[in-house]
Amino acid sequence: MDAHEQSSPSRSALHVALRRAAHQLYDAPPLVLDDPIAVAILGPHAANLERTPGRNPAHKPRPHSTGLRAFLVARSRYAEDQLAQAVERGVTQYVLLGAGLDTFAHRNPYPNLRVFEVDHPATQQWKRDLLQDSGLPSPARLVYAPVDFERHSLADQLAIAGFDSSVPSLFAWLGVVPYLTREAFRRTLAFLSAQPRESGVVFDYSQPRAALSPQEQQARDSLSSRVQQAGEPFHLFFTPDEAAEELTTFHNIEDLGAAEINARYFASRSDGLKLHGHTGRLLSAWL
Repeated sequence: MDAHEQSSPSRSALHVALRRAAHQLYDAPPLVLDDPIAVAILGPHAANLERTPGRNPAHKPRPHSTGLRAFLVARSRYAEDQLAQAVERGVTQYVLLGAGLDTFAHRNPYPNLRVFEVDHPATQQWKRDLLQDSGLPSPARLVYAPVDFERHSLADQLAIAGFDSSVPSLFAWLGVVPYLTREAFRRTLAFLSAQPRESGVVFDYSQPRAALSPQEQQARDSLSSRVQQAGEPFHLFFTPDEAAEELTTFHNIEDLGAAEINARYFASRSDGLKLHGHTGRLLSAWL
């Protein structure tokens, strides 16, 4: 999470939000992630949905672009599916690490669940401004926890926000790990490992370039170049075995690749929306 050192909002957060919104508008029902707030929260940025190739069906679809959209909506759906199970087991706190423009707090169906959104102050303020400009109310059970990881402790900032470290929580760490250094990843993982039993984490990660096909390597290189130019470069990749080695304090680990994600969320779709290749994976783990 040290990647969020910027003084301006995260551009990657906007691109993710645009793809979640595009899923609401352009993909066939049933939606993998049914999110009625996804378009509204974009405010003036929603105009990008009309003119961005790969998101509007008027443009020729690109497998990599639609595959990326599939992965982004699947990872949010997967986290929310894990949350539903955790709430049944008594979890009452949901922490979004690197929340970006996530909208779950505005769709939260659980009356006893508090949602903590952790992000860089600049990105978080940008989101709050978008919500205000769009006329979207702030949910009663949402707590913002701005964290500049160059200056602040995650544990301290969560405590200031009212997070109860004595009860189990689920942490959603989506779209963050590839931007981290290994040191930053392990530092945050150590904090998560110190949570009470029955706490859990959901995160996505990407496999190393050498594990990809030549076509996927080309797509990765193109994406890496774009995020590098945006000032948010990729740093960290894992194979499944390497990811498992980082999670020795956790149990009940589920690590899903493209085949498993497609079978769970994209089987029998009429629009062909699905993951392509083997770059991204989804993982959940519990204490």
